[in-house]
Formats: sequence, C-alpha cells, structure tokens
Amino acid sequence: MWQNIAFALIGIGILVLLGWAVKDFFTASEIPLILRIAVGAISVGILFLIGIAIKDRIAKAKKENFKEIEK
Repeated sequence: MWQNIAFALIGIGILVLLGWAVKDFFTASEIPLILRIAVGAISVGILFLIGIAIKDRIAKAKKENFKEIEK
C-alpha cells in the first residue's frame, strides 16, 4: 500500500513539473508560434498513441485465458 502511495506522489510531482515547463514553453513570446503549434500537435499525437496502447493492452489482458497454467 505504501509503495502505491509513493508512486502516486512521484507521479503527481512529475506531472506538476511537466505542467509548469509546458506552461512556460507555450507562453514564451520569444519562441515562434509555428514551433509552439508543432510541439503541441506532436504532444497530442503521442498522448493519443499512448492512450490507444493502454486501451489495447487492457482489452488484451481481459481476453487472455490461462487454461494451461496449473493452480
């Protein structure tokens, strides 16, 4: 149980730091708009791919049957 809490805290900390960095990147006026749009599009595409991979992994795990495994 404590291990899960520790992982959750680490994950929350990483998300906060990433959010702060992303906010600074997208609000910086010295970075060209086209570069900010391109990075945003790439990031959204990567997030979609990760979401699809997680969804497929969960669906595959539900369909797996372990008939050959002895209890």
